Amino acid sequence: MHPETVHTHPDPNVDPHSALHHHGAFRVGIGGPVGSGKTALVAALCRAFAGELRLGVVTNDIYTTEDADFLKRAGVLDPQRIRAVETGCCPHTAIRDDISANLAAIEELEEELGQLDLVLVESGGDNLTATFSRGLVDRQIFVVDVAGGDKVPRKGGPGVTAADLLVINKTDLAPMVGADLSVMERDARARRGDLPTIFLSIAQDRQAVKVADWIRALLAHEH
Repeated sequence: MHPETVHTHPDPNVDPHSALHHHGAFRVGIGGPVGSGKTALVAALCRAFAGELRLGVVTNDIYTTEDADFLKRAGVLDPQRIRAVETGCCPHTAIRDDISANLAAIEELEEELGQLDLVLVESGGDNLTATFSRGLVDRQIFVVDVAGGDKVPRKGGPGVTAADLLVINKTDLAPMVGADLSVMERDARARRGDLPTIFLSIAQDRQAVKVADWIRALLAHEH
């Protein structure tokens, strides 16, 4: 058995209006290292919100449109609702330091599709220091996975310690790589305090139900 969700409610100490910098769709950034499951999580959330929300997706890759192409091939969302940003630089630059390309992609979606409820912005694969500018997103999710061992949460870094939600993915692989999920739970709690952490296997939960519910709670709070 792997740990249950840890603190699944939004942090009550965070001003829910502090990041509301715009009047368009609610924006959620999804970051994390290469291979942690960011694109798989975006696909799962597209499945979860299909027919429920007016959704848009912006993906970031350095030199390709690979992640956007994957989502389009998977058929999880109308291709018109997906935009790809080729950053041409370190992934965190386009989500934190110069967010203009991502803002332009979101603006294009909203101009072409009309009012959206939610935009998911996926970062390119980055390290534990990756964070989103609050000028780009309202909330940020950071994804790690158990394949790197159970030491990942205690390594910290802004992605682990400061993201509004930490997702520890690929829990189904824990026995194969010798990762102790209870250690990861303990260390995540120690690093994050009351900020929420969700343990997940997207391979087994194709709609990432707990993450989708966390986003639904945020949207309900904003309205």
